[in-house]
Amino acid sequence: MLGSKIDEGPKHIILDLSQIDFIDSSGLGALVQLAKQAQTAEGTLQIVTNARVTQTVKLVRLEKFLSLQKSVEDALENIK
Repeated sequence: MLGSKIDEGPKHIILDLSQIDFIDSSGLGALVQLAKQAQTAEGTLQIVTNARVTQTVKLVRLEKFLSLQKSVEDALENIK
């Protein structure tokens, strides 16, 4: 569903996962797919995370590929 929004609408998406307690490999795979789709559409996917999500992303060494942000405000600044 979010993928279709990237194709149809805004090129820059902020996904707020700051209230998520757990993300597994399928969730990480979905984030990678969305980030690739945003890049193809010449946009960005900014992901607002918390310490637990960030730790999981770093464990699989995706922190350089996924644009992780500490807050929505930081994500908005990164888009400008």
